Parts: sequence; structure tokens; C-alpha cells
Amino acid sequence: MEQVTEKVTETLKKVAIGGDKPQKEKKQKKEKAAPAAGGDAGPLEMNPPPAFIQERLDLFDKLYKEQQEELAKRPRDDILITMPDGTTKTGKAYETTPAEIAKGISNSLFKRTVVARIDGETLWDLERPLEKSCKLELLDFNDDQGKFVFWHSSAHILGEACERRFGCSLCIGPPVDNGFYYEMALPGGAAVQSSDWAPLENIVTKIVKEKQPFQRLEMSKEDLLKMFAYNPYKQHIIKDKIPDGTRTTVYRNGPLIDLCRGPHVPDTSRIEAFAIMKNSSSYFLGDANNDSLQRIYGVSFPDKKQMAAHKKFLEEAAKRDHRLIGKQQELFYFEECSPGSAMWLPHGMRINNAIMEYIKEEYWKRGYDEVMTPNMFNVALWEQSGHLAHYKDDMFILDVDKEQFGLKPMNCPAHAMMFRHRDRSHKELPLRLADFGVLHRNEASGALSGLTRVRRFQQDDAHIFCREDQIKAEVADLFDFMKSFYGMLGLTFKLKLSTRPEKYMGEIETWDRAEARLKEALNEFVAATGGTWELNEGDGAFYGPKIDIAVLDCLNRPWQCATIQLDFQQPINFSLEYMTADAQAKQDEDKAASKAAKPEAPKEGEEAPKEGEEKKKKALLVKKPLTAGCARPVMIHRAMAGSIERFTAILAEHFAGKWPFWMSPRQVMVIPVGMGFLDYAKEVALTLKKEKIHVDVDSSGNTLQKKIRSAQLAQYNFIFVVGDDEKTNRKVNIRYRDDTSTQARDVPYSLEEAVEKLRALKADRGMYNPFPAHNPKKEEATKEEVKA
Repeated sequence: MEQVTEKVTETLKKVAIGGDKPQKEKKQKKEKAAPAAGGDAGPLEMNPPPAFIQERLDLFDKLYKEQQEELAKRPRDDILITMPDGTTKTGKAYETTPAEIAKGISNSLFKRTVVARIDGETLWDLERPLEKSCKLELLDFNDDQGKFVFWHSSAHILGEACERRFGCSLCIGPPVDNGFYYEMALPGGAAVQSSDWAPLENIVTKIVKEKQPFQRLEMSKEDLLKMFAYNPYKQHIIKDKIPDGTRTTVYRNGPLIDLCRGPHVPDTSRIEAFAIMKNSSSYFLGDANNDSLQRIYGVSFPDKKQMAAHKKFLEEAAKRDHRLIGKQQELFYFEECSPGSAMWLPHGMRINNAIMEYIKEEYWKRGYDEVMTPNMFNVALWEQSGHLAHYKDDMFILDVDKEQFGLKPMNCPAHAMMFRHRDRSHKELPLRLADFGVLHRNEASGALSGLTRVRRFQQDDAHIFCREDQIKAEVADLFDFMKSFYGMLGLTFKLKLSTRPEKYMGEIETWDRAEARLKEALNEFVAATGGTWELNEGDGAFYGPKIDIAVLDCLNRPWQCATIQLDFQQPINFSLEYMTADAQAKQDEDKAASKAAKPEAPKEGEEAPKEGEEKKKKALLVKKPLTAGCARPVMIHRAMAGSIERFTAILAEHFAGKWPFWMSPRQVMVIPVGMGFLDYAKEVALTLKKEKIHVDVDSSGNTLQKKIRSAQLAQYNFIFVVGDDEKTNRKVNIRYRDDTSTQARDVPYSLEEAVEKLRALKADRGMYNPFPAHNPKKEEATKEEVKA
């Protein structure tokens, strides 16, 4: 049941179509506006409630009683419960609960605990009896898994409120990164209104006060179909996802009973702070041909203090929204005729180019070679790489010349072909190929969100082909690259090792070897830096394990950026090989033999194969056994920024639009105090422009104070004010955006010195003020010290 729910949830997470003005697609159905729901008019709840609620309860009560009677017959064997600190507790199987253990330690611990974790893996309801000896952990809201359970239970409370208010057919209600949502179909295709939020929150308050317990019941597929006969969406999920003859679980709180794997909090009173955040529309199962549903998002906390802090956090995040900054600073925008593809404006491209330039400089220092590969390949290539089987739904497939081609969603197959296009020697390894080529991924329209989720993007994508004994050094260099890059930008990061997923290519032994290599590299890195890393089981790529790096911005929000993926499979898929040192002599012999050999002429009446057919055959090469004297390279997939679009969005929000000088699209504004000094202002600007500094001159007729204020709001790093004294002495009066002490007109510098300092600031990509305000008292004291 866990896999069933997760698969459906992952599909639905991507398909919201209302909310934040999503992109439109030509294929999207034209729907009539849905009728409004009750709003704040009319009764708070349906009276009488829908008939299906009582019918559902009757069946639950009958089956729950049978389950309890069956559990009562289970043997009460003695069990040993081991706590995280090594202490042990004794208990009885099918009798002792994690809640009893927590209460035995302290009532405050029990009240803080959200859920239990058994043997480091299985989440367990606090009130559910343990069945055998085990290791027991008690998780609170601050634990990631505890938080998800808390939000999952909150989603059920929201679902109950929606049933009581609308009489709706619930679909699914999962926890997500910032709370939870519930998806539903309202009677008559009605739409949820913002005026429904307060009534729903009032019902939630009643549910919390009722302290409804969460009860778990295992049911057969047949009984599930009977229980949810009124709900076509649950019927579809049950029939399509639950195998015949199997059992799964439902959970009840109050009148709500829902298909759910659990676990949950002990009762509804744990949810002390609850708020609805937004509502939107979505398609059932993410298919635009299916029914349009309503989705309500919420968030909850164990106390009101945390809710207040969260709302304050959201206010700050809203100010930093990269979509707002992009509009204010004219960085990028989107056209409806090309959903999910950013239109980069000149100032946005300045940021884009600055990021690219830094990465290219690092490539030069670290021994990468930049390449360029086609945007479109025959699907035969994607079949060979395995992407067509695992990634087809996220690709754009085109029909060209009666054949299918795919726009590339990643560069790895092309780089593998580039490695394969000629014989390789061990002397060439490691071979580091970098590619900024355009990529396309067919993201669902509802998932598109500014620059953070797009369909057309570029990556700082690179692949390293190396020997197994070179893996350690290469991964160490990648960690150094990452630490240098993120440290320069003031970003911290978290490391996760994602291991073999359910669907994978290759042999388990190969996976084990690859995972062991990455664990070794991670352990050495954290030992040297004092950090930690987490295990993220089952979330690796289909071709190999990976290290996922999430950067933390100034609001401590995690963003997925860098990745390091170890791949033993693609070299096998593409028959990649290199000559070992021992086979070098044989390689020379083979080259000599190859020069002596002549291509066989076509037989009489037989046409020579056309050049295009030969190329196609090369693209369709089957896996070949390893040539004698050769070895397979290991392929390391890596990115530091990841998507340049996404990374730009992260930096926009991290810096709140106050870009560091070296990547700023507006570096200097020159302001003449009057029109008589405009010529000198233009001369200053020309001098700066020769240094490739982004400079503008305010030649408007506004007052000096208004000019300065406008430049400050536009986030220019420096404002150079010039007047009579500056023109006469070839100086500039400097105001620095991030230092309030320079906002008064008392920081004069010679133009030559100012240019020199800006040149240095840009070259070292610093985030400091090279123009400290003059302090006459301090300068006089310094002179006296020198004399002494």
C-alpha cells in the first residue's frame, strides 16, 4: 500500500492547474467556469450529512471489531525494547505500545512525540501495540519524518472538514515539503472559494477540540471497493493499484475514513495551529483528459508560536520571490506561446553570463574540456541509454522523416557517444567533458513555476570518464569545487547519498560497489570538514547511485542544485572501453593493421551503403563484449549549479535582488548633480565601460535626491555622484548600496583609484566594500600612531 500511495501522490504533486497563474497549453481542455461552493454564506456544515458517511462508518465498525477480536488472540510473548541510548524496556507483544514507553519516561516526552520508528526503518503509530522485540525511536515534529506524519494527519483533518462542509469525494491528501493538501471533487463540479477558508478552519477547530483518535484497520480489496463505492476516484485507485487478494489499510478519525498507509498522530488534539494557505485546481492523475478536481493546501504546527514564526517566514519569502524580483529588475519573463521557457532580458543575461564565466574559469583550472552536442537524437539512442524506458514521459518526442526523435533532456548519452567515437587510451583518463547545451524536459503545466521549474534550460553539465582507481580523487575534486563555489556565495549545503531505486539497470554487485565508493568519498570529506551526510535509500538514478547536494539559502530553505552520480551502467550500454597500459603495444599493432587493410568493395549488383545508413547503424550499436586488453571506464555525472535558470532563481531569493558586484546586472549608476556635469558623468561611465563594468548615467531632469533614491531601489551596487569638485579634480563621490555609512556625500575617491578598486573587486568576486567611509578622527589617530 505504501508504494501505491506514493506513486499516486508523486503523480498528483505535479499537476496543480489553478493557483499561481500557471502556464497554459494548447492541448489543455477548455472548461466552463465551475460553479462556486458555499463560500461564507449558508450553513457551516451539511445537515444532514451525506448518506455515504454513515454507511462507511457502519462497515468500519463491523470490521474493526473483528480485527480487535483477532488481535486479542495473538500470544502476549515477552519482548525487549531497546532505546536510542542503549537502555532497554520490557513489554508484551500485541500489548505494549510506544505511547506507554514514552509516558513511562515522561508525560512531556509523550506530548512532544509524533510517531515512533521501529528498527531504524518502519514508522509506527504511537498507540499501535508492538509485535516483537525491536529498537524504538520516538520522533517529534522537528524530525523530518515526524513532521511529515504530523502534516499527513493534518491533511486527514482537512479532508474531514471538507466532507462535512461540501459532501465531496476525496481523492488524495499527502504531506508535501511545506505542509499538505487534499484533493477532491465537489458536487456538481463546484469550485472552492477563498471565502470557504474561514468556515473550513472553524470546522478544523471543532475537530481538534473533539480529540478524535486515529484508528488503523486492515481491509481486503473487496471490502475497500464496498466501502468506497460512492467515490469513483477511490474506486479507480483501488482497482488499478491494489492487487487482487491483498490487504491494505484505512485510517479513521471522527466520521472520516480514508485509504491510507499511515501512520498518524495519536489524536486530532495534537494539531494546535492550523491554517489554509491557498486553493487551486488539478486534473485527476495528472491527465488533462480526466476530471478537474479542487485542491486545498494547508500548514499546521504543534503550537501557535511556530505558526506565527512560519507566517513571518512566508512574508519574508514573498518579498524575495524571484518572479517578483525578475519583473522589478527586468531580468526575465514568460510568453504563453512557449510555456516553461524563459525569455531572458538583457539584464538577466548579465547574471546568466556571469555564472557561466565563473564556471568556465573553474573548468579551465580543473582540467575540463567544453564540448557541444546536438539537441535532438533518434529514439534509438535513448533506447540504448535506457532513458526511453525510464524517462519517456518527461521527454519531448517528435516525428521526423517517419522516425521518432527525442529532444535531449540530458547530455550523458551524447557524451558517451563522444567518448566512443574513437579508440581511447588509459593515458587520456580522466577525460572531463563539459556541456552547456540546451535541454528540454516535458514538465506538467501545473508544475511550472518561474525559473525553478521550466521546460527549456541549460545546465553546467559535465561527465568524467575515469578508471576505478581515479574515482576517489575525482570526487574529492568535485567536493572542493562545490565548497569553493557555494562558499563564495554564502551558501551552506547538505549531503545525501541516494541508493539503488526499485527500478534500476545492471547487476546488484555493481551497484554495491558504486555505493561503497561514494560512501568512502563522503566519509573522507565530512571527516575533513566536520560535516555530516544522510542516507536517502532508494532514490538513486536508474543507472547508478548519486550524491545529492541541497544548498541552504539565507532563510535556511533547502534547494536541490549539485549532483554527483557514479555510473557503471552507461559505459556497458554504450560499449565504452579504453586500452590499458599493458595493451598499449597491441594498440600500436592494431593501428598498423588498420592502415594496411582496405575497405571491401561491394559485390556486383550490390549498392554501397549510404553514408546516412552507416551513421544510423553506428547509433544502433548493440552492447559489445569487452575487447581483450581493454577496460570499462567509470562515468561520473556531475553538476555544480545544476540548471542555470533554477540557480539564478535561488540566488535572486538568497540575495533578495541585491546581487554581488561581480554578477550584478546594475553595477554602477553615475549621477551628475546638474546638467552642467553630464559630460563628465558620461566620461566616467565610458571609463568604467572599458573595464566591462555595467554602468548607466542618469541624465533625467529629476532632483538629485530622487535620482539617488531611484538608483538605490534599482539595486545598483555603487552610486557615483559627480559635481564641480569631482569634475575639477577628476574624482567621484561614492555611495555603496550595502553600507549605510557611505550614504552621505563624504566618500570621495579619484576616478583612477575607484576604477582600480572595482577592477579588483570584480576579479576576486568579493562581497565587501572597497570604498570605506573616511573617518577623520580615525585617520588623525593613525597619523599620530605612525609619528610615535
